[in-house]
Amino acid sequence: MVYFIADTHFSEKAIMQYENRPFESIEEMDKEMVSRWNHIVKKEDSVYLLGDLGADGKEASVLSQLNGDKYLVKGNHDTKSNQYYRDAGFCEVYDFPIIFKDFWILSHQPLYVNTNMPYANLFGHVHGSPIFSTFSKQHYCVSVERIQYTPISFEEIVITIKSGG
Repeated sequence: MVYFIADTHFSEKAIMQYENRPFESIEEMDKEMVSRWNHIVKKEDSVYLLGDLGADGKEASVLSQLNGDKYLVKGNHDTKSNQYYRDAGFCEVYDFPIIFKDFWILSHQPLYVNTNMPYANLFGHVHGSPIFSTFSKQHYCVSVERIQYTPISFEEIVITIKSGG
């Protein structure tokens, strides 16, 4: 199975206040997100993290606890070298958006798409901002605040978009 998630911000205290995350401490936040990840994602699965793993240097220790083959599309908080993230446990690291299954643009920030374009966009970055809807016929936001701090499967994304919610 293939899963998506964005904006984990592991080990970052400030994100708890900025996004009103429902955790008492960064330790509780990290532990709960690792537990939710590993409950869903199996070792043989793949997970695309669409940016903002964490920014304090502790993210490598959290990453090693997570199941699955992990791929990073770098976000604005992922400022270390690609090799740093590979050494931490990512199979591959991308500086720019990538195309998934010939149709889906995987990016950190939302990209412009319209009904005349042959693409849809999976992204993060916007967290819980009410300016952006969680999904439409051509996009899906996988920021952790929108997906219960748990990776979401590609199949669930497709079903949600096709059914309109």
